[in-house]
Amino acid sequence: MPDKLAIVIVLLLCFVSGCRKSAPAPATVTFLDQEWSQPDELSRAAGESREFTRETGIVIQPPPLPETLFSALPPQAQLDLLRRLLKEGALSPDVLGIDVIWPRILADHLVDLRPDFASELSSLDAQLVASYTVNGKVVALPYDTHVGVLAYRTDLLRQYGYSHPPKTWDELERMAARIQAGERAKGRKDFWGYIWQGAATESLTCNALEWQVSAGGGRIIEDDGTISVNNPAAIQSWQRAARWIGRISPPGVVAYQEVDSLGVWDSGNAAFMRSWQWGYRLTHPRESPMRDRTGYTSMPGGRGGQVGALGGIGLAVSQSSAHPREAVALIHFLIARDLQAKANAVHSEPAAEFYGLPQTLQAYAPSPQSGEQSSRLVSRPSSVTGHAYEDVTAAYIQAVHSVLTGQRGAQEAAAELEKQLIQITGFHAGPPKT
Repeated sequence: MPDKLAIVIVLLLCFVSGCRKSAPAPATVTFLDQEWSQPDELSRAAGESREFTRETGIVIQPPPLPETLFSALPPQAQLDLLRRLLKEGALSPDVLGIDVIWPRILADHLVDLRPDFASELSSLDAQLVASYTVNGKVVALPYDTHVGVLAYRTDLLRQYGYSHPPKTWDELERMAARIQAGERAKGRKDFWGYIWQGAATESLTCNALEWQVSAGGGRIIEDDGTISVNNPAAIQSWQRAARWIGRISPPGVVAYQEVDSLGVWDSGNAAFMRSWQWGYRLTHPRESPMRDRTGYTSMPGGRGGQVGALGGIGLAVSQSSAHPREAVALIHFLIARDLQAKANAVHSEPAAEFYGLPQTLQAYAPSPQSGEQSSRLVSRPSSVTGHAYEDVTAAYIQAVHSVLTGQRGAQEAAAELEKQLIQITGFHAGPPKT
């Protein structure tokens, strides 16, 4: 009897002291995406996180490093950090947002998502899917797709008698110069016709690629590996941009990044601005004094047509993920929310004026002007160059920036760049593709 009593006491003590088997911990998934950490995205991100947990029971955990710290890093540092996290495995987030130019660089560490997203892939733009496909393996699902567009002051265009924004670079130059002169005559000495991102960063690659492709100057390196950058049309497009500086663009534009150009725009001191826009931004633009006076249209063009650079983020799953099923569930949820936002935007009230948007953005714009030819997308040559893209874009940036700052002539810079790219890639030089 005493022995039985002792057993009962031990069992009771175990019960009250936690010897019972604890309830299973909720399923979790870690998510690292620079867009979620942006100040104007925090509310949306928190709401989506709560809704995902309610629907699935899966909890989104913080990534292995603060997202605010990650988003504050320059793109190259972000890539280096992600590469290290993926390689080490244990520290890798389950789901991560990767830049559209990173798939081939990170592909070996990412899961093929094609089997789990057949229906989603069939509804997405084929060019977007191709940007995240490496040797038939879909390493990320397009999520926040960015497209190069031209922002314009709707009030100033009407004031100066223009019925639509510029469709060509020639029109942009004339309109920017006239509006700039008119505003300065009113005493606005800091007003400029056109602002863009001319600092020696990846943004310059996007700007300059739009200049030269729209001029018929090719894509730096073509899809078949032809190094085409050293051609008259590309050279002339660089020279044109260099002439803007001090005339319709401020001398300091060669140091401008996105935040700098947005600062000038928000101050009301520009007529046109090269910008990135995507679906959510078109219907929920950043709070700005210019919000109700801003319109969006395709980038101007030349004989090569109107061209907008492709950017943005895709959602990927680490091969080291300990929760791959939960990771796939999160991407399914976020993609579905993105498609629903697109559908809602079509029926919502317009928050800005839209004119001839790129095709990829037209579904997001509540009331785009009809009957206008929109621009096509152009991708940076990251797929064809793979791991060498980092060196390719660095060489391209340095060449274009040297022309903008007057350090070298455009012909000299293009010829030297061609030699560098041959050395970096082992590809051969040739004419651009139409």
